[in-house]
Amino acid sequence: MRGKSTKSTRAMRIATFNVNGINKRLANLERWLAQTRPDVVALQEIKCRDSEFPFAALESAGYGALVRGQGPHHGVALLTRGDVAIETRRELPGDERDREARYIEAAVGGILFCALYLPNGNPQPGPKFDYKLAWFERLIAHAASLQVQGIPAVVLGDFNVVPTDFDIYSTRSWAKNALLAPAARAAYGRLIAGGWSDSMRALHPDEPMYTFWQYFRDAWERDAGWRLDHLLLSEQLAPRLVRAGVDRDVRGRPNASDHAPAWIELDER
Repeated sequence: MRGKSTKSTRAMRIATFNVNGINKRLANLERWLAQTRPDVVALQEIKCRDSEFPFAALESAGYGALVRGQGPHHGVALLTRGDVAIETRRELPGDERDREARYIEAAVGGILFCALYLPNGNPQPGPKFDYKLAWFERLIAHAASLQVQGIPAVVLGDFNVVPTDFDIYSTRSWAKNALLAPAARAAYGRLIAGGWSDSMRALHPDEPMYTFWQYFRDAWERDAGWRLDHLLLSEQLAPRLVRAGVDRDVRGRPNASDHAPAWIELDER
């Protein structure tokens, strides 16, 4: 299902949205929240410090927030409606030197939400791509530990990875981009192989399901999209998946982020 959808009864709606500057796009975010009423939302690229985050506006919209901000760059947050989020981590384990605000984790309604903004990695090869791959290895290790413990979990966010050629409008001119690099795709594949279900692909194997359109070269108008935003389900949760989609219309609004929200619904068994 693509675009807007009415929330099902007895279903938990979970979304991920790279807002590309939360204060700059706040009106769009508030409109989308009011229209779709997701229960849990992972945000990326909030691009503000914790003290600058619009807590009051989101509280008025019915959402609590856990925030891991970092000035004008990066930054992630988890929004929840109804259930209180219990924060469990503010950093991806594995490298105490890493101070970039790319990860936050919390338990909500008996499910662990691992919200991430994976490094871009461009240009590659180089130190930025090395950081991307090292971050991926840490994610794979942490995700594996969750599976071993049998924790119902969702790993979601902007992975900055186009998993296959089917997930981008065209590979021409992008072969050297870090988001399509074989090593990055292989890391994503190993993460999935560890027992995680790519929810969008599970329900939409034959549709591109783009979540990102660049601002230039009329990418939105041409539907020259990329699938970068993913929601991965642990083995315990995968059987509960009932719907998945992308709210594409959000990308077409004035002052839009270059991403659209991707979402899933889980039945409440």
